[in-house]
Amino acid sequence: MDKRLIEYAELIVKMGIRPAKGQEVIIMAGLDQPEFVRLVVELCYKEGASKVQVDWQDMPTAKLAQLYQSEEKLSTIEDWELAKLKWRSETLPAFLWLDSDDPDGMDGIDQGKRARAQMARFPKIKPFRDAMENKYQWCIAGVPGVKWANKVFPGVSDDEAVEKLWDAILTAARAKDGAIENWQKHNRRIHELTDKLNKYNFKSLEYKSSNGTDFRVGLMKEGIFAGAEETDLSGRAFNPNIPSEEIFTTPEKGKAEGLLVATKPLSWQGSLIEDFSIRFEDGKAVEVKAAKGQDALERMIAMDENAPYLGECALIDCNSPINNMNILFYSTLYDENASCHMALGRGFDVCVKDYEKYTHDELKAKGVNDSMIHVDFMIGSRDLEITGITQDDERIAVFRNGSWAI
Repeated sequence: MDKRLIEYAELIVKMGIRPAKGQEVIIMAGLDQPEFVRLVVELCYKEGASKVQVDWQDMPTAKLAQLYQSEEKLSTIEDWELAKLKWRSETLPAFLWLDSDDPDGMDGIDQGKRARAQMARFPKIKPFRDAMENKYQWCIAGVPGVKWANKVFPGVSDDEAVEKLWDAILTAARAKDGAIENWQKHNRRIHELTDKLNKYNFKSLEYKSSNGTDFRVGLMKEGIFAGAEETDLSGRAFNPNIPSEEIFTTPEKGKAEGLLVATKPLSWQGSLIEDFSIRFEDGKAVEVKAAKGQDALERMIAMDENAPYLGECALIDCNSPINNMNILFYSTLYDENASCHMALGRGFDVCVKDYEKYTHDELKAKGVNDSMIHVDFMIGSRDLEITGITQDDERIAVFRNGSWAI
């Protein structure tokens, strides 16, 4: 196998999920790169994993289920599914998602039916998700699928498109010429910036851009910024996203005012949303407009009562490696790391200082939003200005002309 891909696989296992000795690992992957998946499986075993299970995914098959199953059947969680969730919440395996999905893979299905089925299933899934929160390592990384590669690089052969996408993925992931050493330096750099931000203890951030973005978001008094390498409650370090250029925090629920104008398309559940904006009042998205994907955007903020509220504010320099490639990946994992973004829905407990001392409900009371969705959308631009407001109302330039100013 290509030495570049071996190095990338080592990065994902040794810096991404980092399985502990004797820990089980679950890998979710499409059918696009079986040889690479086998390599990752072997590396997990060499790192000490006791068992590695691959949960193969196939979007065309999943689409057939959406087309032909009844809404009642799609909404049903079988007993064996609940048993599997219970096992996972008790065993706490490490999770790896190798994403190769076709951005248009769910076009043509009844998206309303799909959303209603997800909403019906979620209350039974949520207790297990909450029980696992911050207790295990996880990582999302990309591998090329043919349909995805053709979307990003149209007009060339399948093989050439896949090779181009591999090269773009490795560049975005800082996986060339010493991947693990690159990430050790990258983690240190991100943590230096988070330390600077946290010393200011901002109570709010203001966003302004010539495209119409004019927005203010409130932050929790005990909120903190985080990024890159994280640590679970057992003290195990891992990198949840490869690539990751962001420094993020969770805003205080109910404190957001103004207009956010997206600067990149958003691929959500197989639908593409383009040229869109979201207006907030009292922390809630009250108006959404999209040139394409209006229905999908409206469904998104109606997924549950907290879906219209923000769960994340992420800061990314417009000179990030991903943005400088000037490639639209049609994948949130990559496009979100090209520019500053927000996320609707669920917030992060880890963005509260000493979060481990509080229950999930106590963190919600402090302002962490709780929802079945977490959907990132990009707002960064070359002229974006972000100003931090301290507890003493001092105004600090955080971003100027799309780049760090602190």
